[in-house]
Formats: sequence, structure tokens, C-alpha cells
Amino acid sequence: MKSFFHFLNEAQSNAAKQAKKLGLVGDGHGSWVDPNGRIVGRTVDGELVFNSGRKPAQETDPNKPGPAARGLTPENPPPAAPGQGGMEAAPEEEAPEKEKTRGTLTIGFGRFNPPTSGHEKLLDKIKDTADGEQYIVYPSHTTDPQKNPLDSETKTLFMKKMFPDHANAIVYDPGIRTIFDALKQADAEGYSSINIVVGSDRQKEFENLANKYNGQLYNFDAVNVISAGERDPDSEGVEGMSASKLRALAADGDFETFKNGLPKAAKGMVARELFNTVQRSMGAAAATEGVELWQIAPKYDQSTLREHYVAGNVFGLGTLAESLNTGLVGRIIRRGANHVIAVTKEGIMFKSWIKDLTEYVSRIPSGVPAHKREVGTDSYREYVQRLTPMEKVKSFINKK
Repeated sequence: MKSFFHFLNEAQSNAAKQAKKLGLVGDGHGSWVDPNGRIVGRTVDGELVFNSGRKPAQETDPNKPGPAARGLTPENPPPAAPGQGGMEAAPEEEAPEKEKTRGTLTIGFGRFNPPTSGHEKLLDKIKDTADGEQYIVYPSHTTDPQKNPLDSETKTLFMKKMFPDHANAIVYDPGIRTIFDALKQADAEGYSSINIVVGSDRQKEFENLANKYNGQLYNFDAVNVISAGERDPDSEGVEGMSASKLRALAADGDFETFKNGLPKAAKGMVARELFNTVQRSMGAAAATEGVELWQIAPKYDQSTLREHYVAGNVFGLGTLAESLNTGLVGRIIRRGANHVIAVTKEGIMFKSWIKDLTEYVSRIPSGVPAHKREVGTDSYREYVQRLTPMEKVKSFINKK
């Protein structure tokens, strides 16, 4: 296993410089990977040597490099020695200095899939941290039928109904897909400092990630990552009902227990609409026949998830995977015992536990504008009826 200083020396070696010109990124273990995820070379005595045994030509045109590695950012990394899976190359250009005309922005970035009573406590913590200054909450864009059944627009609509005290701070923004996007936008808007509120199990990950790129992708006087303690429903051992449990209850058709995990503002019709939407998005009727707990709520059946992983049924080499924590999407280039290493199309390399990943699927827009899917409106009722097999689009109002 490499020492931290060995790793830093390698990052500054001729091999790193040569690899950068060729658009290669390091895998954290001495090998170099091309944009297609193939290991094409390794570092030998500080020099880049291809698997064929040859060294790169010295006359490589520096004006035509491949996608240079922005860096190695551990995402919820498995226990490892310092520096393992670290940065091979920093971004080529630092973010330009912008005039800071605003104070501190507090950010929440989470899955909310679906929103729960525990999320209300998380939002309260974010507001308390802001202490009267601006705060903003971004529901992530990660979507898949089993672990993330609600798309970002739908989550935003429900959250505004369920958490009215925070409605103005909950934002759907198609351009904010990762925590990097949120930080770069805050920088562009002139904020001088940032608070990021996350669950205790994600605090160290976000501290490393956000501070590593401060001065490169964005510039802040300070980036503070604050623990929400056991109030984050996406964490283990959470107070109250977790999103994982609610998904399992929706798949089982247990509405009575499902609604107990929602805040008071979501009782009644909103609770039923949320339950029906989660069921429909998961394909719950089919789920009871073929989808298992490890697919819906992997944190409650990690052993089965790992069995499928070891068997090669999920997260294979070359698969596009999305981090459930930060929204980064990358192609898997290395598989560990219970984690993977992936590289984004921008060249950012990250590690993640398999329980915090989902295989990436293309987003299919609903085709219905968000304002026509407001919970409790006639347009939303019609939208839902169109999605329900054998259901006619009709009004239930007695016109007489």
C-alpha cells in the first residue's frame, strides 16, 4: 500500500505530466486509465510505461490533450490508508476570483426519495445553521425505479406541500445535478462562505470533497461542512422513519404505516398522493413479484446486495454508476470488495460504497410541465389518471 508521501511524489512525477497530456487518469494504484476506462499503462521509476512496454512519444502535442483528470475525489471511501485513491492531477485552471458581495449561504443537498418526517428535522437544522441568512435545499436528480422512484421535479412539488415553512428554500434546478454544481453557482452569485449540512455519516466525505476543490472550481473564504447528527433520514440509525423504509412499505402496499413516517402537513390527501406516486414510479405491482428488498432499500439487506455484486450481476466494469450522495456519474474502472472506483466524463475519479450507488439510467422527461403536476390540482389528477392503466380521465366533482 502506498504511503501518502509516495502518492504525492507520484502525482508530481513525469508519469503524471505525460499522462495528463494524453488524457489519462490514475487509478490510485500506480496504473493509468484511458477515457474508455481501460488500463493502458503504469508508472515505472517515475515514468509512464504503456502495457506494450513502450514509453510515450516526447513530441506529444500539448494543444491536443484528451480530457485531463480533474482529480481523485473519494466519495464515501472505504477505509484506506491516507492517499489511497487520491488525486492524480488537479484541474488545469483555477476558478477566477469573483467579487464577493454576499455573506454566507447554507446548502442542503439530498435524495429525499421520498420525503419523510425525518427530513423535516434536517430542514429545520439547515435553517438554524443559516441563522437568518440565506439557505437553499436542492433535491438530487438521481432517478431509478427502485431506490429513487421520484424525479427531482416531483420531489420538489411534494416537499413544498409537506414542509411549508421551508417552501421558498426548496428549489428545483435542472442545472444543479451535483454538489459541485451547487457550489459553483453559489460562487458565481457572490457568496463569500458556504455551510453544507449533511448527515454525520457523510460529513467527512463532503469535507474532503468540497474543500479539495475550493480555489480550483470555486473560491470561498470558508467551506464549513456541518453534521445534522442523527437527523438525516438517509443515514444509518436515524431517528424516525427513513426513506428506505417508506419505499419498502410502498412496495408492500402498507399505506397506514407509510403515512406515519410523514410530517403532519402531509396527512390526508397529500399522503395518499405521495404513496400512490411512489408505488407507481416503482412499479409496485411488479415489485411484489420480482423486486427484492436489496434493490429497494439496500442498506437493510447489504449482504444480498454484496452477493449480487460479487457474482457480477450489478456494478460491472464499464458500467455507468451514479453516487447517491453527491450526484456524480462515472464509468466503473475498478471493483473492490464492497466499493468501486469510477471516472466521470470530466475526468473526476471517485470511490463509493456499493450501497451508495445506483446504475445510471437516462432521464425520461414526463412531458408534463411541473406547474401542471401540482399536488391537489385538477391537472395533477388528470396527469395521474393518464398514468394509471384502465383509468379514464374524469372529474369526481358533482356538477349538479
